[in-house]
Amino acid sequence: MLTQALLFIVDTLFGFLTLALLLRFYMQVFRVSFNNPFGAFIVQFTNWLVKPLRKVLPSFLGLDLATLLPAYLLQLLLLVTVFALRGGFELVAAEEALLLFFWQALVATARLSVYLLIGALVLQAVLSWVNPRSPLASPLAQLTRPFLAPLRRVIPPVANIDLSPLVVILLAQLVLIFLR
Repeated sequence: MLTQALLFIVDTLFGFLTLALLLRFYMQVFRVSFNNPFGAFIVQFTNWLVKPLRKVLPSFLGLDLATLLPAYLLQLLLLVTVFALRGGFELVAAEEALLLFFWQALVATARLSVYLLIGALVLQAVLSWVNPRSPLASPLAQLTRPFLAPLRRVIPPVANIDLSPLVVILLAQLVLIFLR
């Protein structure tokens, strides 16, 4: 029971920090403004980890590796921690599991990215009905626009209802099937 509680705490903390780092990464990639309460929170919450890494880890092809690499490493550390707490190292040598850990961390990071997209789309849809002038509305629209814009050119609105978020969510679910 203590192991389950510890796993829950580790998974929650690592997962939340990984999502924050991925959100910061995608906000930078899609040029989402950080000049709002939500963007300021993400920056302040992750600066302690990202700022020191930027001094030693340069960007690559315009991608902020100082933000993406810690997200990946957190997933790797989470997998190793879960494996160790469940007694996996007693069954398998660490060297044998190393390559599998690296691959699974990559898949876990990709899955979290897809879940982040789905969450942003759902939250954007709810806010469009409940509070379209919310401080989150603009950053969410900027974050999801690259995924919605191509479909909006092809799929016309039905009775003034945009169906492109539903299509993107369905496509994201398909991606998740392949990432299992």
